Amino acid sequence: MALASGVLDRIVAVKHAEVRGILPYRAELIAAAKDAPPARPFAAALRSPHEVRLLAEVKRRSPSAGEIRPGADPAEVARAYQSAGAAALSVLTDREFFGGGLNALRDVRAAVGLPLIRKDFVVDPVQVWEARGAGADAVLLIVRILGDGLLADLLGLAWELGMDALVEAHTPEELDRALAAGSTLVGVNNRDLDTFTTDLELCVHLAPRVPSSVTYVGESGIRSAEDVDRLGAAGIDAILVGESLMRQPDVRAAAAALVGRRKTSGVRPA
Repeated sequence: MALASGVLDRIVAVKHAEVRGILPYRAELIAAAKDAPPARPFAAALRSPHEVRLLAEVKRRSPSAGEIRPGADPAEVARAYQSAGAAALSVLTDREFFGGGLNALRDVRAAVGLPLIRKDFVVDPVQVWEARGAGADAVLLIVRILGDGLLADLLGLAWELGMDALVEAHTPEELDRALAAGSTLVGVNNRDLDTFTTDLELCVHLAPRVPSSVTYVGESGIRSAEDVDRLGAAGIDAILVGESLMRQPDVRAAAAALVGRRKTSGVRPA
């Protein structure tokens, strides 16, 4: 997620405050998670032998981009993405900085059948329980804000609940930590968290570090079919795209233009 370090620190502080607010309801959140229908196969949806899969994001604003599509109806956007051929959906649930919320996730869950990831800043296991109870099939885990022990614990809890976890890195060292934790679904954010600059080549450059057995997602800065083809040639399995789609007048057409692009298999290490 594209944030300057100072903003990231503030967001993480808010997340810890939010966790303190929901911890008294931990038992109810666990019960809701256990009562939820089984999670849909999120990671599997992002992998195809021959094409790059689209993970399309419902995103109304961000600290770096400001307002992107104010007032957008998450369910309406989700239906457009599904109609366009997206393989799975990402839903921002942070309210203060991204204008999202768990209600957006619930609305999307009711509107479409695609697998969903709760995209937020997860810093405590209670947020994973909360995500499952709200209908998420996966959670985002950001290596930069998690110690190795907590990362492993959160990853294990997601798997215990039948969920997937997209473990996000930005540097070679973070990617190595993600893989060392045992993640089989990793993403590389092409946007520098300190300067906001985006280098689409980053996920291409790091591709040789990702075994072919691991589902690999390129994130940020992807705007055109040519961009998707560049990543597909590096063997990248899926792309996470939000802002560039949400800014288009016709969200469905914009998403459809990124679907079905060719992936070159066998270029990443076994």
